[in-house]
Amino acid sequence: MAHTRSRKRRARRSLRREVPSIVPVLADGAHFARMRAYGSFAFEEHGGYLRRLEGLLRALKAQQIPARLVLFDPVDYELFCQAEGIDPDTPDSRVRYVAEVAASGTAMPYRGQALRHLLPQLREAHACRLTWHAGTEILARAGSCARCGTDIGKAAFDRAAHVLTSLLERAGRGTHHLVASVAVPGAPLVTALDVRRAPRGELRAPEQAALALTTALAAGFATASAGGLVLRTDAGAQGETGLARDTVRGWSLDRAECWLRPLTASEVFTAYCTDPATREPLAPEPGVDHAPGFGLPHPGGAMHC
Repeated sequence: MAHTRSRKRRARRSLRREVPSIVPVLADGAHFARMRAYGSFAFEEHGGYLRRLEGLLRALKAQQIPARLVLFDPVDYELFCQAEGIDPDTPDSRVRYVAEVAASGTAMPYRGQALRHLLPQLREAHACRLTWHAGTEILARAGSCARCGTDIGKAAFDRAAHVLTSLLERAGRGTHHLVASVAVPGAPLVTALDVRRAPRGELRAPEQAALALTTALAAGFATASAGGLVLRTDAGAQGETGLARDTVRGWSLDRAECWLRPLTASEVFTAYCTDPATREPLAPEPGVDHAPGFGLPHPGGAMHC
């Protein structure tokens, strides 16, 4: 009997190692304070909560149980509960929300990293998810062209994907950081993407971030919105000082053509050296060259924006 029970316990432990744990994280104090309004939320202090959370993650790793982390956004959670018609003040509702976020592909694997290093990555992944979600809703509402019946949302997404592919093909070697900002109706969409070339030349980028940036550009095309794209490249080039220099290029969304118009070097300088909030000039960043955007071949055809 004892042998049978021991074998069953080993089997359960082995099975448990095959089942991943999804761990939600309240990354900042403001989010934590908002959750304190719920009576079913048991934690009282953010620092203590993070320490216990890190202890849980280490325990899961010690037991060889795979864990993935997702950022818990209380505002997004409340919207989710409203849409689903469920009470937000229950653990079951929080579990449902966490499963929904994890299913979107924004969960990050835990491999023993310090939690303080993971929090910025979680925030970035969550921001990509929100951008993708907002952009997707805009594309879904775009409808069809009254003249030819073309699905405007799909055509805009295909065009945005072509933009990104063409741009990265011309960007050359180095590590690239792209930022897209699109003034769609409602809240603007702002998202970033880091791309690097592997030793054999193939491009590597986080899939969710690439999807979010493509969706943001597509939303701009579909709604004929103003916007822009900035490309910052660290190619390891050496300037006169012997220091590595970055190159910044830029494009604006051409509303008539539903494409990207390259900016001149002076336009890039002005855009990069102006405070977006106050419109006051900023001092140029050392080690940065401002270059004109390069032309991208238009795919042809009209989107009837």
